[in-house]
Amino acid sequence: QVQLVESGGGLVQPGGSLRLSCAASGKRLDINVLGWFRQAPGKQRELVAQISSGGNTNYADSVKGRFFISRENANNTVYLQMTSLKPEDTAVYYCTSGVVFTPSPRYWGQGTQVTVSS
Repeated sequence: QVQLVESGGGLVQPGGSLRLSCAASGKRLDINVLGWFRQAPGKQRELVAQISSGGNTNYADSVKGRFFISRENANNTVYLQMTSLKPEDTAVYYCTSGVVFTPSPRYWGQGTQVTVSS
């Protein structure tokens, strides 16, 4: 069983930055690909970014150049550095894990709220 524990959400002004962290535990294969998805009110969940244990990444077009995903394999932690935040980035952000890159990861964290507002 995989456990994913997120931290780092909060309120930030437009143009600001925020970093999310997620500590993952479980079988190595099940946490091969770690990532972040988000869900805004009234919208479907969507991919933000994913990263494999080998460092390959996948980003949504809407966040390319503003958000940066990284991971520390030694402690199975994934980070999402968010910069130039916009009000439309407001959402609950979920940490995810799985074996491969997929739009439907098997494991999900409980979510952390990110609100971008002045």
